[in-house]
Amino acid sequence: MAQKIIKIGTRDSQLAVWQATLVQDLLKEKGVAAELVYIKSEGDLDTTTPLYELGVQGVFTKALDAALLSGRIDIAVHSMKDVPTQLAKGIIQAAVLKRASYKDIIVYKGDSNFLSDENSSATVATSSVRRIAQWLNRYPNHSIDNLRGNVNTRLRKLDESNWNGAIFAAAGLERIGLRPENSIELDWMLPAPAQGAIMVVCRKDDTESFIALQSFNDTNTMLCTKIERDFLRTLMGGCSTPISALAEVKEGTIYFKGNIISTDGKLKAETSFTSSIKDAADLGVKAAQDILARGGQEIVDQIRQKGLTK
Repeated sequence: MAQKIIKIGTRDSQLAVWQATLVQDLLKEKGVAAELVYIKSEGDLDTTTPLYELGVQGVFTKALDAALLSGRIDIAVHSMKDVPTQLAKGIIQAAVLKRASYKDIIVYKGDSNFLSDENSSATVATSSVRRIAQWLNRYPNHSIDNLRGNVNTRLRKLDESNWNGAIFAAAGLERIGLRPENSIELDWMLPAPAQGAIMVVCRKDDTESFIALQSFNDTNTMLCTKIERDFLRTLMGGCSTPISALAEVKEGTIYFKGNIISTDGKLKAETSFTSSIKDAADLGVKAAQDILARGGQEIVDQIRQKGLTK
């Protein structure tokens, strides 16, 4: 029987297509034919409503989930940080690609002096609740404006605005060669869980696609992103929350840092752990339980009252 041509579902933004084409090329290297199928997501169709009002949980993945479950596509490629911690019934994680940069960057206009003075006044743009919370925690006098759209649209809006800067994921801009020279890595800002990683999913009953994708699954990235997403899920569950996490493997040891910050930036709880790889399976859950006991529960309760956990 002839091998099927795997249909890869992707959003049609430049970054999403780049990621899907990467998976297509990896499959081709293994002798597996694949073609791209373009799907519009709710998050692409509405580019003005702040993400926290849309209820980000699955806003970029629902349309691809539906296409996958209906058989229109065989696999879907996602920026892993956009994927709900609980996958839709009938869909499974088939591969996590080797992680690119997990860092956030600010693209600034004019000079960057406002970054060196934590008492400065400036306006910075982002639609991420996590970035807003961390930014206001560090720069309490700054104003935040909403910025939606794909990376090309956001760069254009920044250029046309009177903002001092806008925050982006480094990986998103670097993958498609759009990172401007006037950008600075925010080494102090913890990333979203799984930021910089790409996840590929398939139907639970599609053994052929699952096996084809396993060949380029990166075990270290898979473990680190699992820990980070376990931390997120145990705390709140949703990705439209001011929760940050980073797990890294260094010489056989896992180093984890996580925090949760109130949406106004005024309250912050943080935690850190180290673990051997063999003992790291429940590290994300353990870290979440630790942070709840260190003031995190008060922040979680406050966020729930504001209704940001749709």
